[in-house]
Amino acid sequence: MPILAGMGKMNKISGFLWLLLLAAPAMAQSDVDAYPLSNAKRILFLGNSITYAGDYITFFESFYITQYPTSKAEVINAGLPSETVSGLSEPNHADGAFPRPCLFSRLNSVLKKTKPDVVFACYGMNDGIYLPFDEARFAAYKTGMERLRSELKAVGVKRVIFLTPPVHDDSEKGLGGYNLVLDQYARWLLEQRETQGWEVIDLHFPMRTYLKERREADPAFRLANDGVHPGEEGHWLMAKTLISYFNPTVNQSPSREAYLSSTPSMGELYGLVSKRQAIMKDAWLTYTGHERPGMKKGLAIKEAKKQYRKIEREIRNLHK
Repeated sequence: MPILAGMGKMNKISGFLWLLLLAAPAMAQSDVDAYPLSNAKRILFLGNSITYAGDYITFFESFYITQYPTSKAEVINAGLPSETVSGLSEPNHADGAFPRPCLFSRLNSVLKKTKPDVVFACYGMNDGIYLPFDEARFAAYKTGMERLRSELKAVGVKRVIFLTPPVHDDSEKGLGGYNLVLDQYARWLLEQRETQGWEVIDLHFPMRTYLKERREADPAFRLANDGVHPGEEGHWLMAKTLISYFNPTVNQSPSREAYLSSTPSMGELYGLVSKRQAIMKDAWLTYTGHERPGMKKGLAIKEAKKQYRKIEREIRNLHK
């Protein structure tokens, strides 16, 4: 709200609340002002299987390379399928094969070995355990997110950016099923942005609006065939929202295909980044360690970094 436009209402708002309203946007921008994304050395993504799938991260890294061509920042995908920040799990998760892993069982190792200065974190989808809203589960999620931010700040991460959980696309109940839980989780994160100065990018509600509009025109339309894991279009919506936070002109790209053809080399760049991300995400998970059975064993980190540098040379040759 512009200050002059609000002066006439000041007598209706307590002095404390007025100062809070003015201070919240400034707090939310503090990390941005103190540490521009262009200064990053290592950018870490934490999350569950949606992050591990990583297509939205591939788009982000492709954007980052073109936006900051002189930067040599490494974008690291450390997403782990089934993971939560709440520490909760269904009694019979994965047909009883294993409980959901909790981020905090591996976070210290991940931070020690990746040494990030910027961290994106996307949690919530698994934290409600696919059950109706419950205050105890909600409290566990909030506690986990607060702990995550505190631990990242404690080790010197310059910029912590939370992503609200993607939409849940229920085959029978649509947006009126488990997505109602995610609505609450996303709203809480956005409240932290306004009241505590957290940096939060909202993926959830833009995806919710898009899905609702498409479903009204075509009731069979889906963003996630299993309700949870977005397909290409869903990952593009996530990427578009994420990238446009840093460069609003990306919102002018009407589709994934249009973005990939927006410059002569973008499609090729995306392909190289995708290939590199596929190698590195498994290498980093293996190197940093985790408690989730059934994951692919990655290359030894030394060998993976050789592959990284080889593809890096190909990427740099695109811009000569």
